[in-house]
Amino acid sequence: MTTAAIAAPPQIVRRLFTVDEYMAMGEAGILHEDERIELLGGEIIKMAAIGNRHLFCTDALNMLLVPALVGRAIVRVQGSIQLDNYSAPEPDLVVLRPRPGYYAESAMPADVFLLIEVADSSLEYDYGPKSQFYAAAGIPEMWIANLRTGEVEARTNPEGTQYTTIRTVPADGSISPQAFPDVVLELREFMPPLAR
Repeated sequence: MTTAAIAAPPQIVRRLFTVDEYMAMGEAGILHEDERIELLGGEIIKMAAIGNRHLFCTDALNMLLVPALVGRAIVRVQGSIQLDNYSAPEPDLVVLRPRPGYYAESAMPADVFLLIEVADSSLEYDYGPKSQFYAAAGIPEMWIANLRTGEVEARTNPEGTQYTTIRTVPADGSISPQAFPDVVLELREFMPPLAR
């Protein structure tokens, strides 16, 4: 065997998982319930641990959104949505269109009014790959609550894998979902003080 033959790398083919296979692994107990994972682009991604500031922000957003949207939308906390056959991420919060079939069928992009990611250690992941997957799926509005800066970035108007409109709301500002402009949230109500 020649040196060139030994040095030539083999073609690596990744085996991607479908959402159905991923869900079946969970039901069979192959995936640990206490492990924070999600399926994105056919790959099982280990998610960062959730700290107290992340929990506070998620809880506060839930507490503000639920009463404001009673009868108009469902607020799902850290539950999955199915973007396509190979992606079922678990955003921190999703505001969904009310419909009776969620017990039997996954929430799909057409069901989503707003999706919110609370980000600290996952910031680069949320700004990059996750945002691209959400845009490609046509999620109309995505917020990234940036725990490092105390700001919220609102992304709207998805085209391809990008959001064409990005607006940064400062820590002393307010924000409303585009589907519910009457719901006004002050950032100081849900963003924790900056870490020292």
